[in-house]
Amino acid sequence: MKQNWKPGTMIYPLPAVLVTCGSNESEYNIITIAWVGTICTNPPMCYISVRPERHSYPILKKNMEFVINLTTKDMAYATDWCGVRSGKSFNKFAEMGLTPGKCEVVSCPLIEESPLCIECRVKEIISLGSHDMFIADVVNVKADDKYLNTETGKFELAQSNLLVYAHGGYYELGDKIGKFGWSVEKNKIKNTR
Repeated sequence: MKQNWKPGTMIYPLPAVLVTCGSNESEYNIITIAWVGTICTNPPMCYISVRPERHSYPILKKNMEFVINLTTKDMAYATDWCGVRSGKSFNKFAEMGLTPGKCEVVSCPLIEESPLCIECRVKEIISLGSHDMFIADVVNVKADDKYLNTETGKFELAQSNLLVYAHGGYYELGDKIGKFGWSVEKNKIKNTR
């Protein structure tokens, strides 16, 4: 039996990402965000939602660029710490021993320890209520070559032990149970419809 709850944000799991912003070293900052996602394939677009009172908000709004840095099990502590500490009081790169790297297109830094860094340029900001949504074009992606399968040429992102967020907790991904389209492949699984 199901119970009725008040409306809330219950779509989980979500990626737990570290978003970097700032056009020069004096304003570089990292913010932990779970309200993040893909919104279009062609052109590639994504979004992050940020509370206006966060230290990163005016930096994001001024520069209109950011990087979504995917996180891993090894980055879990830093991911949480960067979400509960303010960039007003801490240099998060230094405090967490994270390495700022150079992006190809945007002026803000990426996080070298991240397996995948998505460079974004803000297209529109929509005020939603508690958060404002930064809708952005993906202008470049930097991928750690240690996850590149040299035999197949495929980027094996799942091998990086990605971190996800679900209802107040951080989790590593579990075992792979299928792939896109496996349910309709011929001679693989009987169609039970």
